[in-house]
Amino acid sequence: MSRPPKLDLASIVASANPGLRGGAAPATRDRKPVEAEVVRLDLSGSQAHSLMAPLAAPMPTAERGGTLKERAKQMSVYLEPPVYDQLRDLAYAERTKMHALMLEALDLLFRQRGARSIAQVMNETQR
Repeated sequence: MSRPPKLDLASIVASANPGLRGGAAPATRDRKPVEAEVVRLDLSGSQAHSLMAPLAAPMPTAERGGTLKERAKQMSVYLEPPVYDQLRDLAYAERTKMHALMLEALDLLFRQRGARSIAQVMNETQR
């Protein structure tokens, strides 16, 4: 039994567009490229300001609150695969997130070293 012929892009496009003959895509035929049209917006002051507001300097995080991702600093932790797996398994067994377990571990480290806990540090900065 012989193999069916392999399809190429030109034959697929030609079968999808019966008006095209010869299997060539419209851009490869003798067509001029389409030029982009520049559209200018005439906005009053308030409309222009509302469009430019997202580009303005962001407010300080203490004033706006925001999400944890907006407030917090990100830090990468490289874990060996068995350590990562064990942490993931603990999080699954306790039905919590790995992030919460990492914060709990930091809190234990702070307590062990005589430093303030996460709750104490957060209460101090919110005053």
